[in-house]
Amino acid sequence: MAGPIIGIVCMDDHPQLDKHAPRFGQNQSYIHAVARAGAAPLLIPLLAGEAPLRSLYDRIDGLLLPGGEDVHPNQYGEPVHDKCGKISDLRDEVELALIRWAMADHKPLLAICRGIQVLNVALGGSLYQDIQAQVPGAGRHNCHDSHARNQAAHDVAVVPDSRLAYLVGTELLPVNSFHHQAVKEVAAGLTVAARATDGIIEAVEGEGRPFVLGVQWHPEEMAEEDSRAQRLFDALAEASGR
Repeated sequence: MAGPIIGIVCMDDHPQLDKHAPRFGQNQSYIHAVARAGAAPLLIPLLAGEAPLRSLYDRIDGLLLPGGEDVHPNQYGEPVHDKCGKISDLRDEVELALIRWAMADHKPLLAICRGIQVLNVALGGSLYQDIQAQVPGAGRHNCHDSHARNQAAHDVAVVPDSRLAYLVGTELLPVNSFHHQAVKEVAAGLTVAARATDGIIEAVEGEGRPFVLGVQWHPEEMAEEDSRAQRLFDALAEASGR
């Protein structure tokens, strides 16, 4: 029996060595983690217009929202902070549409890094545009320059009895960390599933949903070596195959 099809949203990649050949693509670690879970990854390009995007959406059984650029603050009613990073209006448009369709259809969804942020925004929540500038006393969360992609940077406290706690089997989980933004006001319909020791929200999950999970770290980079990270993708595939 064929496994479920998991849609993975592309990023708009402009290679430094060939500026005349922009491309849509995604990090291989997402694709490998989904494939290890027994599902078929399907890359979703950033297509303007509802019809082609809806055609792809109707073919997938589950949705994975990966990391990437910052969500435009106008999507949650704020002006752009001077510490806000690169923005892609087209990616916002594509992912907001996919999320709202998936939530309406109860289609399983796993949101990673930018993914948890755009998920929260799509449902009416807001973001810290820059943790260091806007959260006094916050620890370091942007460890791009100091840590390998698969290296844990800090622990998160997982909420007991949450879906996440069931999946990872622990209430204290070491995670990697490559973000400068985070969930601020949690959207209606989502509950907090984990926090860093400084209080920054690190995971949310959907209330009364078959499978809606957002995490701020990058489990795809740890999944090959850490079964707890791989379980998130396994759970997405399992829910998508029902």
